[in-house]
Amino acid sequence: MKQDNLSQKHKPEWALFLPAVSSFYIAGLGKQRKGQNYFDQARIPASFNGDVEKLNFLNSKEGLYYYKWGLYSAGHANLDTTVDDPSESIIREREEGTFMLGDSGGFQILKGQWPADWKDPNCPRAMIKRKAVLKWMDTYMDYGMCLDIPSQSLTTYGMKDKNGNSLHGISTIEEAISATHINNEYFINNRSGKCKFLNVLQGRNHTQSDDWYEEMKKYCDPNIYPDNHFNGWAFGGQNKIDIHLTLRRLVGIIHDGLLREGKHDLIHCLGTSILEYAVLFTDIQKAVRKYHNPSLQITFDCASPFFSAAKGLAYYNTTIEHNKKWSYQMEKTAEKKSYANDMRKYRDAVLADGIHKSFTDSPVTDALVMKDLCYRGVGFLGQHGKETKTSWDTLSYTLLQSHNVWMHMNAVQEANRQYETGVVPKMLVHKFEGDNFFANIVDEIFSKKTKQESLDLIEYHSSYWKQFQSGSQGISGKKTVNAMSMFEELFTVDEEPIEEIEDSDEAMSLVLE
Repeated sequence: MKQDNLSQKHKPEWALFLPAVSSFYIAGLGKQRKGQNYFDQARIPASFNGDVEKLNFLNSKEGLYYYKWGLYSAGHANLDTTVDDPSESIIREREEGTFMLGDSGGFQILKGQWPADWKDPNCPRAMIKRKAVLKWMDTYMDYGMCLDIPSQSLTTYGMKDKNGNSLHGISTIEEAISATHINNEYFINNRSGKCKFLNVLQGRNHTQSDDWYEEMKKYCDPNIYPDNHFNGWAFGGQNKIDIHLTLRRLVGIIHDGLLREGKHDLIHCLGTSILEYAVLFTDIQKAVRKYHNPSLQITFDCASPFFSAAKGLAYYNTTIEHNKKWSYQMEKTAEKKSYANDMRKYRDAVLADGIHKSFTDSPVTDALVMKDLCYRGVGFLGQHGKETKTSWDTLSYTLLQSHNVWMHMNAVQEANRQYETGVVPKMLVHKFEGDNFFANIVDEIFSKKTKQESLDLIEYHSSYWKQFQSGSQGISGKKTVNAMSMFEELFTVDEEPIEEIEDSDEAMSLVLE
């Protein structure tokens, strides 16, 4: 079985996708490689020869496919670095040459899963987490994000503990900024230097985002912190998906001297799954490299491949056509107890039975027969001695997640390949200037000698930015208002736009209850 080496297929000039690795996904694989026989040998697909390490895409020798980059969240991790944890060995003991970016766990703060008064610098519960996250990052991650308080925390302030106190204490953007200052100061003064850190930018509109940047930019300034400044940026909130704001933010960072080669070489865009953004980020990266920082790497992540599997959804195809919407296509896949003895190749079976009208094989599904996914037949008893409701077990979900991850990685790379041949998504085609595509405009923006010239050009194309749709995340498309502060002064908004938050591990916990 020949390995698909996606690492070799990635071109350095492309923006880099990082799969947001699920702790559910790695737990069983990690325990198995540590000799715990988490999966019964009889259960493992025959083509795997008894070795589920084939699903470890960070393994360059044994994986069915190899992809050496990823993101893992401190919010899902065992933060105790003093104990051996087989369930996390895939991350902790990954081979040399792989790259892992650590998310800090802001999601857990806004969800109330790390209860503390984060705006209080003397809160002991906050300090325990703050110390643990930094230690974990310094021990296991190549790059990590500072422990920011996501701007969406404002919408979850009402979650209370048994005493009626907010689970995180953040009710205003000013409090989110203040709490993030506390965390940044701790990180910048106590980091070991083993892990490079990204300065996370939040904000749910232009005004909040501008204020956040002005407050936090000092942490990347080598003049203020010559030995321990942060080493790049992470774009969260509105910064990552509102292209008008993304470009303004980048221009500001560059002209503030905070995107220097060798000092700030990484920009990460948090939770961005829209396929068009893969090539959009590549265009931005090329332009910034050309005129400002030749070593810049733009990365982006999403958890969609893992989250969709928790819903029983399989990626089955990818649509990449000129002047049309690009998309990953997913739908419910095979799940029947009657398939428990079905030896047909998985792809052949789902097509023959009309489960999918078309289906693109991954290296994972290419190695499966139908019963490998639908393992539990009629009469199969679960751990509580009762017949299970579904034909799927833990390994079924793991297999589907692995398939979805390859599909997502491959789609991102194929999007870049097609884009290089002149296939352009409708989102990037300039409605007002025909062939003046995004790449041309971005190149011109970053070629300008002064900050004001770049900003003026961004404003000139303000109508163009409104055609960029980011799905359910933040404000995008025609909903973006350049003078956001004036909009808020003139209108009362009853419901703020809610950024979609997905957590694949939460979803899996619900499925497996």
